[in-house]
Amino acid sequence: MEKELEVSNLLIVESKNDKFFLQALIKKLNYDIEIDAPICIDDYECLEGLSEKRLVEALKSLLADIQKRQISKIGIVIDIDHYSKQDRLQFINQCLGQVFPLNHEFSDISQFITVNIPDYDSIKIACYFTNVEGQGELETVLKLIKTQESLYADCLDSWRTCLKSNNKSISDKDYDKFWISLYLRFDTCSRRDRYQAERKCSMTNFNYIMENKQDIWNFNHPVLDEIKDFLRLFVTES
Repeated sequence: MEKELEVSNLLIVESKNDKFFLQALIKKLNYDIEIDAPICIDDYECLEGLSEKRLVEALKSLLADIQKRQISKIGIVIDIDHYSKQDRLQFINQCLGQVFPLNHEFSDISQFITVNIPDYDSIKIACYFTNVEGQGELETVLKLIKTQESLYADCLDSWRTCLKSNNKSISDKDYDKFWISLYLRFDTCSRRDRYQAERKCSMTNFNYIMENKQDIWNFNHPVLDEIKDFLRLFVTES
């Protein structure tokens, strides 16, 4: 008798670092949720931001494989960046509409819509936008949930003030990325790890950070309550 495939829940994420962070958070919560390959293949391709084409291609690939994988629920997690929540919802709806027959569209995050799949049954899809107070991305969240003294990284404030006094500027997005890089490289990197700083103290190998240095982040910070509510959708009956 052929073994019945186990029904699974799946998250689609924007980048490999989003995947590593969510894997660590899911492990902390003791949830059983699979995270699919990131929409962006590597950091370089993600520099120009998430594109409609990439998300549509990811969804089409998933649709072609959905019966074999016995997927019941799908979550889509992308950065809100500088967009409004309504703009991001419209973006997700546009992408989904190119792949799935939609009877309903998203009107908010962390709410399921049901999508009927030809020759399958139906699946539930929900979305979430990584943010801090309605703006930002993963690095914005990481900066807020840091647990260690961050003197090296915090001194960037003086550098940014210097730039401003000389009619130069750096975007919040780039500033947060730079802040996290310094926090990892100088504020939280042990003397021993500094001999392998790129592998053990940088975003280049963020998977190592999330597997071995979770104590440098506060997974109980209130800013994570919203994403935890979203993840809970995939482990409880809705």
